[in-house]
Parts: sequence; C-alpha cells; structure tokens
Amino acid sequence: MKSGKQRRTEIQVQRAEQRDDAADAAAKLRLDERARNAKLANGEKARELALVSKRLHVNPANLGPNVSWGWPEFVHRGYYVDQPFSCRACGKEQVWSATQQRWWFESAKGDVWTVAVHCRTCRIKERERKNLARRTHLEGVARKRSDGA
Repeated sequence: MKSGKQRRTEIQVQRAEQRDDAADAAAKLRLDERARNAKLANGEKARELALVSKRLHVNPANLGPNVSWGWPEFVHRGYYVDQPFSCRACGKEQVWSATQQRWWFESAKGDVWTVAVHCRTCRIKERERKNLARRTHLEGVARKRSDGA
C-alpha cells in the first residue's frame, strides 16, 4: 500500500505527462495548419474560394413553414450540398443537386425535412399512375351519378 505522499507524487507525474502530450499535439496541429496555409497560398486558396462562391446559400425567409422545434442541417450550415441517394423504385444511384434542393425548399415551399427518394423517370411514372387512377375514379363517380339521376 502506498502512502498519500507517494500517490500525490504519482498523480503529479501523470498530470505532467498529460500536459506534455497535449502540448506536443497542439504543436503538431499548428505545424499542420501552417503546412495547409502554405498549400493554400500556392494556388489552392483560389480554388477553395471558387468552391465557396459556387455554393447555393439558403435563404431561411423563403423556406416553407416548419412545425418542428429545430431546423435541418442545411439551414444551420447556410448552404445546400449535393446529396447522393438510391432510387426506391428502380435502385439507380442518383444525386439530388443543390439547385434542385433550393427549388424544392424555397420555390415550391416543400417540407424542410424531406429528401429525394425517387429518380426523375420514376417520379414521372408515379405521377402518370396517380393521374390515371384519379381519372378512372372520377369517371366512375360521374357514371354513378348519371345512372342514379
């Protein structure tokens, strides 16, 4: 069994080692940051700025009503990002582009918690299927009214 004095000494040594490790990690981070800044100064900075300027920024005033307590990630981030998805109907890999997202959320006033699940061709097929079902239903209702009248 160790005395309190021995234990305190061990704890002080451990804490000193932890401080040294933290200082080494911070120094490494500073070196990495300097290296990254040097790379950016060599031409990558212009490319990075071009990417930032191409981003489609979110205008929260144009978004539809949100009945949730929070906002989705793209609102907090401040810009839209292309999102890959797999079509539920056909399984093809697709990308929901930032432009499409901006149109859906800001122009069409779509729900901010929705994501794309069908590719364009499957959306068109589904829309045609629904229109045919609606037309058939309305024709049946009209026929029923004319037979009963």
